[in-house]
Amino acid sequence: MEKSPRELTEEIERKTLSPLATLSSKSRGRKIPEPPCDIRTCFQVDRDRILHSKAFRRLKRKTQVMILPKGDHYRTRLTHTLEVMQIARTISRALRLNEDLTEAIALGHDLGHTPFGHAGEFAMRKIAPDFHHAKQSVRVVEKIEKNGEGLNLTFEVIDGILKHSKGMGKIFPDNPEFIPVTSEGKVVRLSDIIAYLNHDLDDAIRAEIIKISDVPSEIRKIIGERYGDRIDRMVKDVIYTSMKANDIKCSDDMLWAMESLRSFLYERVYTSEVVMSDTKKVERIILDLYEFYLNNPDIFEVESEGFLKSEPPEQRIIDFIAGMTDSFAIEKWHKYFTPKPFDKF
Repeated sequence: MEKSPRELTEEIERKTLSPLATLSSKSRGRKIPEPPCDIRTCFQVDRDRILHSKAFRRLKRKTQVMILPKGDHYRTRLTHTLEVMQIARTISRALRLNEDLTEAIALGHDLGHTPFGHAGEFAMRKIAPDFHHAKQSVRVVEKIEKNGEGLNLTFEVIDGILKHSKGMGKIFPDNPEFIPVTSEGKVVRLSDIIAYLNHDLDDAIRAEIIKISDVPSEIRKIIGERYGDRIDRMVKDVIYTSMKANDIKCSDDMLWAMESLRSFLYERVYTSEVVMSDTKKVERIILDLYEFYLNNPDIFEVESEGFLKSEPPEQRIIDFIAGMTDSFAIEKWHKYFTPKPFDKF
């Protein structure tokens, strides 16, 4: 019997990929078993499901760092995701890893981000202290998309999405529970910080919050002065160090430089007056909307179109607000909290 295109792809993977790679034919599978596609591997199917999801499309109107920037060239959550994906694919191709798995994890890693970026996430934690965008991303693909059905992704993709985030923690944590189980997941974890360190620095320079000369010289000496050079050095460092270590790693010098640059950005950019000036307003929008929907369940049912009816009301509202774009959240806040002109004479 003639082999299907998927089976031929799986055969090519077995013959050409590195021992570090995750073979699609060896996936741990999905929570709900389903017949395999004749054309695409399981990881290709996952990539396509994420790419065509509503949550992915909403990323184009969600903040990366600058809240509602006027310039066209500032990053959004969508452009961040695309930059992570491309960096991760470059590394994966060089190391002969599974590019389809890498791409699926990268495209899905930030689906659970709130409106207004990290300012929105901090506000959401005042409602739900354990809220975290990585966990919410998993919730999006498992429970929220497709009107509560979820996307039924493979174990490997969900694991990579859940374990991509670092916050201010170590890039390579000591606790193995926080490290992705696949090499491709590790690549996305590294590619995420490579992407945001460089594009957040680039956006901050464009916004005139800082100058490149403000970055300590010992960091610049390692990472480079120009945007393209910094990406190039970090990516090559991961590739060549991983080849020598037979694991996904970066050199000690680059690890220090990346973590030091992250600390610099937190101090000089993420908590700067320019970025923080609207944080209290963001908090007010999210808290007000939560209280309004909680106290007006009939309106919530209409606006959410019966969204996730099987879930508790509080969780449904959290999911609904977390999925909003910046502009949609502002529109709803104005609708219910801005006085309207009285026009009866």
